[in-house]
Amino acid sequence: MKVILLGELRGKGGEGDVVDVAQGFAENYLYPNKIAVPATKGNLKQLEERRHNIAKREEKRLADAAALKEILEGKAVAVDARIGEEGQLFGSVTSAMIADAIKRELGVDIDRKRIARSHTIKNAGRHEVEVDLYREINATVAVLVGVTEDEEASVEEAAEAEVVEENEAE
Repeated sequence: MKVILLGELRGKGGEGDVVDVAQGFAENYLYPNKIAVPATKGNLKQLEERRHNIAKREEKRLADAAALKEILEGKAVAVDARIGEEGQLFGSVTSAMIADAIKRELGVDIDRKRIARSHTIKNAGRHEVEVDLYREINATVAVLVGVTEDEEASVEEAAEAEVVEENEAE
């Protein structure tokens, strides 16, 4: 069944895209939540008239995501967690904990659903985490678990030194 998306739908497309989905998915989820409308002749004609406005909004979203990437890329945030012997955590670090740390330390509000962890964080140390900002725009953030402030400062200095070396190389 063809539908016109009214907003971004992860894995399917963005606003104004005409996509093919299962009929039950459209009728039970997309239509009631106002995420999509049926791709009828009238709706397709309205879509063509709105293309210019959609393009402007898309351009703004891409610019906002690029600005967020500049803020987040290569930064490190510390997450407090109870650590047992041999650096093992009691439990694990959740996406919500990482989102809270990003908001607290970097001042950027990130939805926890946008944090893509490749593995469960159950050990103390430094872990790289991807943050999906918008479509193909991602930023990598280092999560420091159970690292003292002195160790964190040395990690920050090392990261800054890498940036300076990269800038000099260019």
